[in-house]
Amino acid sequence: MRLVDAELRRSRPAKPFGNTSRPQKKIIGMKSAILPDIKQIGLRTIRLEAAAIEALQTRMDEAFESAVKTVAACTGCLIVSGIGKSAIIAQKIVATLNSTGTPSIFLHAADAIHGDLGMIRENDVVMIISKSGDSPEIKVLVPLVKNFGNTIIGMVGNTSSFLARHSKIVLNTAVSQEACPNNLAPTSSTTAQLVMGDALAMALMELKGFSSEDFARFHPGGMLGKKLYLRVADLYTQNEKPSVTPDASLKNVIVEISRNRLGATAVVDDRDNLVGMITDGDLRRMLEKNGSLDTVKAADIMSASPKTIPPDALAVNALDQLRKHDITQLVVVSEGRYLGIIHLHDLVREGLI
Repeated sequence: MRLVDAELRRSRPAKPFGNTSRPQKKIIGMKSAILPDIKQIGLRTIRLEAAAIEALQTRMDEAFESAVKTVAACTGCLIVSGIGKSAIIAQKIVATLNSTGTPSIFLHAADAIHGDLGMIRENDVVMIISKSGDSPEIKVLVPLVKNFGNTIIGMVGNTSSFLARHSKIVLNTAVSQEACPNNLAPTSSTTAQLVMGDALAMALMELKGFSSEDFARFHPGGMLGKKLYLRVADLYTQNEKPSVTPDASLKNVIVEISRNRLGATAVVDDRDNLVGMITDGDLRRMLEKNGSLDTVKAADIMSASPKTIPPDALAVNALDQLRKHDITQLVVVSEGRYLGIIHLHDLVREGLI
């Protein structure tokens, strides 16, 4: 045996010192050497989830209308609860409802049965979200809420489940297939829940007449807030107020435009009423056409009908006008009286572009 072992060892190639082989890329969890078609996986996921959303259209029925009217008539809050992935969807729905005028509170189903039930008041409506409707936490939570006397809305994927049987209103979010290849991971089902929640929020929003002004009050921060509340009056007052009279000389016009660095000046009468506007572009065009400049006055150069905007207009509306007319300044006026100039740079500085 020793002679055989020695012969086998001599027949094997010597193992080189160190790792001289090229590193091989490995995909964690990959059992096959053949890579899947990643693009097709993505497309299949989108198709399956789109089908789940499409199926919701057939469920915009009396139950949905009843849910909307019940929440709209609620004098308390809408308490939204769930477990697992449904709890995450519940949190997003709560955020959407709160920002669109429906006071809502998230209650985790597991925490609810360990003390957080105290946040439910007698005038609240409770919506519980679950795919199966038979989770152990849901089975404990539902009877407790019913004992409180609160109306329960069940957003559930199984209309024969415990949750569905014990809910006053059932929003059906059943899906035929999850996007997961094993039909296990919540994907299509959570998408359906999210869309049903959005439909509920939008219906409540319109039913209550929730306006863009209301939306602005709840979104004062960030870019969205600026678009909804920032007004022309908040910006033009930071600029100089260039102006000349109609009989101002060409030199005075140039000096006024250069001094205020807005690329323009207003032309006003002795009562500060707007008569016209001169931009640096007007100056260039005038220089191309006129040979003698000694007699040129502001009235000869100005645009008699400049683009104007009132001070209480939204800044985003000013941006729309600038883009529409391909200009960089607007004259701010109130009842014909010249107040100032808002420039494209003001909107860039505020991040509206």
